[in-house]
Order: sequence, then C-alpha cells, then structure tokens
Amino acid sequence: MNTLPLSGLKVLDLSRLLPGPYATLVLADLGATVDRVEDPAGGDPLRQMPPLSDSGESALFYGLNRNKRSLVLDLKSPAGRDAFLRLVRGYDVLVESFRPGVMERLGLGWDALHALHPRLIYCAISGYGQTGPDRLRAGHDLNYVARAGVLGYGGQTDGAPAFPGVQIGDIGGGSLFALVGVLAALHERERTGQGRFVDVSMTDGALAFLHMHLAARLFLGDEAPPLRRGTDVLNGGFAGYGLYRTSDGRYLSVGALEPKFFAGVCEVLGRPELLADGYSPGEAGARVKAELTRLFAEHPLAYWMERFTGRDVCVEPVLEGDEVLADAQLRARGLFARSVDTPRGRAVTHLLTPLRLGDTPLRPPPSLGQHSREILQEAGLSLEEIEKLGIQVMPGIG
Repeated sequence: MNTLPLSGLKVLDLSRLLPGPYATLVLADLGATVDRVEDPAGGDPLRQMPPLSDSGESALFYGLNRNKRSLVLDLKSPAGRDAFLRLVRGYDVLVESFRPGVMERLGLGWDALHALHPRLIYCAISGYGQTGPDRLRAGHDLNYVARAGVLGYGGQTDGAPAFPGVQIGDIGGGSLFALVGVLAALHERERTGQGRFVDVSMTDGALAFLHMHLAARLFLGDEAPPLRRGTDVLNGGFAGYGLYRTSDGRYLSVGALEPKFFAGVCEVLGRPELLADGYSPGEAGARVKAELTRLFAEHPLAYWMERFTGRDVCVEPVLEGDEVLADAQLRARGLFARSVDTPRGRAVTHLLTPLRLGDTPLRPPPSLGQHSREILQEAGLSLEEIEKLGIQVMPGIG
C-alpha cells in the first residue's frame, strides 16, 4: 500500500474560513488525520456561505474540507474546555485563526497547552500577527495585501491599483507560511522533543510577494526611487512584460522578459526593429509598448495563439472562467480529480492541492459534528462523559 508522507500525523484544526482550512487541507491530502473543532452554534461560518448546492450545502466549505473529521465543542463552557484539554494531548499540531488573546482567555493558549503537552506544535494564523500595535485589528485579505504594499504595486502607472481577485494574503501569506512553519517545527521536534509556537501574520506573509523588489530597494537606499506601480520591469514598465488586449476583448500575457524572447515576439509581429527600444526607459520604451498595444488589438486571441504556436517566446492566453478546466497542461498534471460522493449521490470533480506525493484520498467533507463521539472516544472520554457534554450532531450528509 502506498503510504502518504504525513500518515500518522494528527492535526487539531480550530481555524475557520480560508487560511487555516486550506493549510490543513494540504496536510490532510498528504495523509495527516485532520480533526476540526467547531462551535456547536453553526460551526465554521463558511458552512453557510454561498454558493449553495440544491441541498443547501456550501460549495466553498466542500472545496476546503475533504479528508477531515468534525467534532463540536463549546470551548467557553467548563465541560467543553476540559474535554478539549483531554483531547489535545493526542495531537501533534494545533492550528487556530482567532484574534490574538482569544485562546488565552479560554485558558487554552500556548503557555497552558505547552505545559500540558510539551511536544505540541501550536500554529496561530492572524491578520497582523501576535505582536505590534495592530495585532487586534480586524481585516481581510484585501486589507493585508494593501498594508503590505502588494496591492499598490500592481496596475497602470497613473491608475488605480489592480484588484487581485484572489486571496493572496490568505493563501500565500497565511496558509503556505503556516505549512512552512508547521513542517519546520515538526523537523525541529525530532531533534529536541519539544513543540513550538508558530506565529503567522498574513500581512507579513503577503509582504513576501514583494520581497525581491523591496529588498533591492532597501539595499540601494537613497540611490533608488520608491517602488511604484506600472514603472518597473515586472509590473508593467517594459513592453515585453505585460498584458495586451486583442480585438475580441480577450487578453494575451506577454512575459518575454529576456531579449531572446522579446526578439521572437517582435519577429512574429513583423516588427523586429522594436527590439532596439524595448528595454528603454521613458518615451522610447513607452512608444514600443504603445505599438505592441496597437498591433495586438488588430486581431482576435485565436489569431495570435495560432501565430505563436510553436514559438518558445513566453506568450500565453489569459484564460477566463471555465477555460482553465479544459487546459491540457493542467489536466495532464492531474489537478482535477473525479470521484463519486456516495453519501450525496453525485459525482464530484475535486481541485487537488498542488503537492501530491501519492494518491490523494477524496473523502467528502464532514457534516457538523459528524465525528464528535468517535473522536472523543479516541481521546478516552466515556460515553457517559460525552453525553454530559450535550453534543448534538447536526443533520447532514456524511
């Protein structure tokens, strides 16, 4: 049998919405046992967020929570807190995404849990981190990338910042750095036998997307101007690296950064002389960009893709909507996996997480509290003790 690399790892997930659940989805897809602790009053708010299926189930929750189990506990009640303290002893990793101080007020913060279970790795994902003047400030992904300077670095020179459309801070700044921290702490634990507190700030993590540009700016100091959108090599300042509209309202991504690639683009356009000023600052470079804008706008996307077929010059179509589902490269990589969800009586296409080190299990997400009794019994609670908690499993599929 092919054993996944994280088989045997036990993760207790108290997080909600996107950053924590995506991190634990990756862990679950790699073989970890991930058990979600949810509030009895509705569970993860994502369960109620549209779009909803005909049965009223959130498609967003479904996409983030396969291969996990769910139990409900009222952590604000003494009985629920005590049950949690017994439960947590059996886990390797805890992930939570409350504002700083919430777990401490419940008596379940890092200090208390480390004293109880020294090998536990405790990962806290928050908007601004556990320290600093804004540690308790509310925010969402758009706010984090705005504060990190990432939002302000994209878009036209004299226009508005480019709305990212996807959750860069949540996934890139939160989920992925949480995974790095957890896996590093697991490696360290092999040597020391001790767990570690992993403080993940989504704003700090978002800043990493600006690392190359801002680190260079810091190195040059007063010799370099501040970063500005639409002017640098990789954010629209050069003709050979940008987006161009075609006559049918579609877009081409031209990533011909190196001269050998840009020369190929100019050759396809029938304008080899444009290479000379393609990397020039100021008006000369702007003229080349304007000419590319005019030329690409003369024909539809299909025409240009045919012209660039077989040419290794870093030009790709901007896929939109469901086009990504038909992309030959993505399909060949096995990112879309079809399975039958027997409890729901339907076939489902799963979007897999990018790193696959074996056959990804495709168990459907749990209904709220579906595994409460099972998980608590594994932690050593008797049926009588579980009944006293008053746990009610919400009706659902699974």
